[in-house]
Amino acid sequence: MKKLVPSLLAGAAMVALAGAASAETVKLMSGPQGGSWYPLGGAIKNFVENASDGISVQVLPGAGIANVKGVQAGKADIGFANSVSTVDAINGKPPFDEPAVNVCNVATLYPQYFQVVALADAGIKTPADLEGKALNAQPRGNTAEAITQHMLQAHGLSYDSMSRTGFGSYTDGVEQMKDGNVQVMTLGTTVPAGAIMDLASARKINLVPIEGEGFAAMRELNPGYKNVTIKAGTYDGQSEDVKTIGYATHVVARCDLDAEIVYALTKGLAENVDTMASIASSMKGLTVEAMGEDVGVPMHEGAARFYKEKGVM
Repeated sequence: MKKLVPSLLAGAAMVALAGAASAETVKLMSGPQGGSWYPLGGAIKNFVENASDGISVQVLPGAGIANVKGVQAGKADIGFANSVSTVDAINGKPPFDEPAVNVCNVATLYPQYFQVVALADAGIKTPADLEGKALNAQPRGNTAEAITQHMLQAHGLSYDSMSRTGFGSYTDGVEQMKDGNVQVMTLGTTVPAGAIMDLASARKINLVPIEGEGFAAMRELNPGYKNVTIKAGTYDGQSEDVKTIGYATHVVARCDLDAEIVYALTKGLAENVDTMASIASSMKGLTVEAMGEDVGVPMHEGAARFYKEKGVM
């Protein structure tokens, strides 16, 4: 990509194209409509285009795994991703066919929670109890769908162990749960999740914990998994804390994307946390230290330069 004068997102510098008459397009893979990634992508597009001349941002739909594959293949320059699936990509583990060598970390944005929600009358207290039940997982290409497979594997199960498995949106899963056609659904998002709040207003539910030996077995499959807690009272009828799998939403970029672009991107993200937090409330109070956290993915040289200047690397 031609040299661009920083900045990309926020700042007074103008972006210029060296020797080019037409606008440069930066492709950003976000998420599906209805989630937080799509509007966050739109916010970044606004930052970029309002702060620069000669550059436009094309926001593309995507998902955690699909975005990493898109960046690796050069179909996108930047993308939102989830740390655990990006680590799988770096190591060439399924659902990735080979190690991703052109995907670098830019910034950690906020925590995500893998949530397993069951109808209270389904008798599902642990992941092992999913055997023979009807399950709704997220569409393939989503990080939570891959985590669902790991959860089942860690407990000696698979999709074949279910009475049936569907791959649909949050809305699809909630409607099927309300109708009693599905007993359990999985999703990966922030807490509280609007989809679960909607379901809990119509049906009695329980959150299925992932802890102990099951969590240890999942860590063997992906060392990026963390045990996090969904506090009691997060959802109607939830009287106790529930442990589950946690991971981070982060921004990745092609490792060969110009370092000046990524430096300016990182700087712009740091300077616009409040605007981002108006879209994803979990970003409220995000610090530069947290942005630069090591999530097991190589840091892009442009981002590393910004964090070093801030004294956090």
